[in-house]
Amino acid sequence: MELMGSRARGEASQLSDWDYKIETRDFLAVAAGLRALVYPLRPIAQQWDRLSEHPCYMLMLRGIGKVDLIFDERWEPRAPWEVSAKTLQGIDDHFWDWTIWLAAKDQAGKQEMVRTELQKMQEHLLAPLGVEDAPASVREAVEAYLAARAEAEELFTTEVSRALEDEVRRLMAAGGYAV
Repeated sequence: MELMGSRARGEASQLSDWDYKIETRDFLAVAAGLRALVYPLRPIAQQWDRLSEHPCYMLMLRGIGKVDLIFDERWEPRAPWEVSAKTLQGIDDHFWDWTIWLAAKDQAGKQEMVRTELQKMQEHLLAPLGVEDAPASVREAVEAYLAARAEAEELFTTEVSRALEDEVRRLMAAGGYAV
């Protein structure tokens, strides 16, 4: 396990994620046991990155933020989300994970990357929820998502947990990036 990315280079902001490169001889065994392995950390959310070309297990931890466990294996990116009562919590987890990551990139002045990622977010997450236009900013993405999530919750008569949203908003505000 090796720290990489902006934190390893000493360039991290308060919103930067923690990227760890994980090397293993038995990826399938490690992947199967990851939920149990990270249980002591009490993640607010955890899921495999649907869009990466390498397996990346994304965690959101209270007080720490986003942690990515990145494996050097081949990985097929997944199709856009299909919205249902069963997938709505996963969609919410993915949205807030992506949002804090985008906020860190925006603060770092990586506007072209943010624009590209907002377009990707539109295609893979917002459009399936019924949002027609790609957002021009992280703030617009949050506004569009909240409206679409409310409609989906009403349609499916379900409500997703707000714990991750609350923590991401708290971390972003503490890092000088309120939405």
